[in-house]
Amino acid sequence: MSPLVSIIIPVYRAAETLPACLAQLKAQTYRPLQLVFIDDCSPDDGLAYLERERSGLEASGIEVTILHHEVNRGVAVARNTGLNAAQGEYIYSVDADDLLQPTAIGTLVQVAEESQADIVGCEYLLQEGTSQRPITQPDVKTGKEAFAQICYGRMKWNLWLFLLRRSLIEQLPTLRFLPGENMGEDLMLIGKLLQRAGRVAIVHQPFYTYVRSDSQITNTYRPEHWQQVQANVQELERYLAQQASMESLELIHHLKLNLKLPLLLSHNAQDYERWSSMYPESNEYIMKNQHLPLRTKLLQWMASRGQFWFVRLYDKVVMQWLYKALYR
Repeated sequence: MSPLVSIIIPVYRAAETLPACLAQLKAQTYRPLQLVFIDDCSPDDGLAYLERERSGLEASGIEVTILHHEVNRGVAVARNTGLNAAQGEYIYSVDADDLLQPTAIGTLVQVAEESQADIVGCEYLLQEGTSQRPITQPDVKTGKEAFAQICYGRMKWNLWLFLLRRSLIEQLPTLRFLPGENMGEDLMLIGKLLQRAGRVAIVHQPFYTYVRSDSQITNTYRPEHWQQVQANVQELERYLAQQASMESLELIHHLKLNLKLPLLLSHNAQDYERWSSMYPESNEYIMKNQHLPLRTKLLQWMASRGQFWFVRLYDKVVMQWLYKALYR
């Protein structure tokens, strides 16, 4: 008998995107499936829509679990609620405004079963308006190797890129998200899980479509968002120290540099100030990442020496002119 897969879907202000998301979940060629929806006290009619669609999903052989928060608690708590309700041997996550190819779960489970991998990843499409761009992942074999690639900036850590064995998540009660820390929460958990994982496999197919809305394209992190990222990184560091993983603690410096890099891809002087104040202890590692292009290391090196005239020039020439010409 095929193993049950639980797909966790937090729902908040997603009434407009839920129909397309649900259509592709229903179209999954794999069974058995458990869909775990967590309505995080959304003010729209997303919960009512889910209740209307429940019978159709169940008729297609899908087990449906709909949970509701009486107050909005944030995506980190919503994900914890979903993890606690998941019954599958494997766990996958989908955001309610994104899309999942119909063969995704079946292929990921097949690879997991054949390779006995604890974590199986895939690639994705970045959709902005009508354009799509494939985002690839490097080939890795172990959890430690995958963690290193994340820290070097070569591998994405989004939760929806990985099929996870539930037995891996249930090894420790601390393998959960930090309540209220809703930015970087997937990095923290994936980072911990990769430390415990044995074999990891990557399927080089873009099964997931990350739909970036207009508001996401123009939105910038507020100070509290950066504080949440830092809280999750601090928790990951604490865990690595507890595990006495000195090699991974060293790699964290590269991760910190990659996390704060977007602050330099800006024309906002306040972003430059925040870059200077975030993780200054990691600046000495700027020129040590052999996987970053020289121009990126030069940008960070100049910023570490307060030469923000160069950063502004980089933003104007590379970000506002070259990239727009390449990806328009």
